[in-house]
Amino acid sequence: MIVRPFTDADLAAVTAIYADSVLHGTGTFELDVPSVEEMKSRLAAPVALGLPILIAEIDGQVAGYAYAGPYRLRAAYRFMVEDSIYVSEAFRGRGVGKALLDALLGACEALGMRQMVAVIGDSANAGSIALHAAAGFERVGVFHAAGWKFDAWRDVVFMQKGLGLGATAAPDAPGLDCGR
Repeated sequence: MIVRPFTDADLAAVTAIYADSVLHGTGTFELDVPSVEEMKSRLAAPVALGLPILIAEIDGQVAGYAYAGPYRLRAAYRFMVEDSIYVSEAFRGRGVGKALLDALLGACEALGMRQMVAVIGDSANAGSIALHAAAGFERVGVFHAAGWKFDAWRDVVFMQKGLGLGATAAPDAPGLDCGR
């Protein structure tokens, strides 16, 4: 498995992986599959802030992707990012999510980020919860019945991990340029 930066050549595969999650999963509460053009626009936002988008590749195929986005756009949150990880159905259970999360954590630490939050769709999403817990994330809260998908109420689980020095010292870098 290779974990590498996203390129525009990966856009169709990333869109297909996300479409499967929209149509069949509860990790995202999105109900309509976004177009390739919409996904390109969405992925441009973290890139504009200097945040990583990573691809896991197995035997030349995109097995999954992960990216960090700003948790919120207000300046006080400039040291906190939110992760998103999606793995192709064909490659689940092969360590793709772990490889992507480990690489994403390292990349965000290198950028001076101090906190990462996982906003996990559906408290029944045991795989994502276990992945984050194994990486040292702590469960910090739940919004119960936050979304309605597949004819049922779905919770949102919040998990958080300190990066680098976390909250133990003042930041030594400017953080994300969130503009507010």
